[in-house]
Amino acid sequence: MTETVYLIDASIYIFRAYYGIPDEWHDSNGNSVNALFGYTQFLLKFLTSSQPQYLAVAYDESLGSCFRNDIYPAYKKSRNLPDESLSYQLTACKGLTEIFGISSLASDRYEADDIIATLAGRAQRDGHNIVVVSKDKDLGQLLLKESDYLWDFAGDRKIDRDMFHGHFGVWPEQLEDYLALVGDSVDDIPGVPGIGKKTASSLLEKFSSIDRLLHNADGVAESGVRGAAMIINKLEDYRDQMEMAKQLVRLDQNVPFANDHSLLWCPPSMGVVRDYLDEFGLGQYFQRQLDKSNWWK
Repeated sequence: MTETVYLIDASIYIFRAYYGIPDEWHDSNGNSVNALFGYTQFLLKFLTSSQPQYLAVAYDESLGSCFRNDIYPAYKKSRNLPDESLSYQLTACKGLTEIFGISSLASDRYEADDIIATLAGRAQRDGHNIVVVSKDKDLGQLLLKESDYLWDFAGDRKIDRDMFHGHFGVWPEQLEDYLALVGDSVDDIPGVPGIGKKTASSLLEKFSSIDRLLHNADGVAESGVRGAAMIINKLEDYRDQMEMAKQLVRLDQNVPFANDHSLLWCPPSMGVVRDYLDEFGLGQYFQRQLDKSNWWK
């Protein structure tokens, strides 16, 4: 029987709540819990609507210490480490996930994307469908089958292989080559100067990969792509940089500890969840939502 495995990129939903919800929620010690409030809303809505049997949640805890920083020290240099309030709430959100009985994974060397990629590869090898609950384009690389998709839960938008291709002009398996050409300002990954999104997608449509581009200068010259002569020179001049960029974009599907975790979800009692939320002053607010979730007790 083909099962669906849900893999949640938690940090996106925690950060969205932290920066998007007014600072009106506090625990008994006066600590802000607006991110925990928003994350709890997200998790309850997701579990109630999806009623998953197999799932895991991954967190980002590797900013500045990821193996990618060994390759390129400036990787994600423009991002700031979480402040004290956000760090406190990230820990609380992780604790909530664990109270829910959901496998909760993080690392100081691997990003959430790598953890999710490792779990996705395991599920796909077992013949299961995957749903990656995130809007992170990098995770689009995991859409190998027509039944796999990214789910931007907050935006209620599901993206499959065809939609991904329609948006970026390349297939999921070409994303690392695409970003090696155009760069990724979100992660501070440099691109090849003079090569934009349209040119990159046109080149990859014709030649499928950077390797084929580099070994087919005559084909590039005859391709009809605007500025072909300049492109050939650029590709040669930036060969090493493109290879580095590909290493930064490529998901590592061999996170050593990830496959030690069971993805089978056994829902806890609502009382356990309420007790945990009471510690942060949120138990009473979420009581009604928990009671509505009558598919588990």
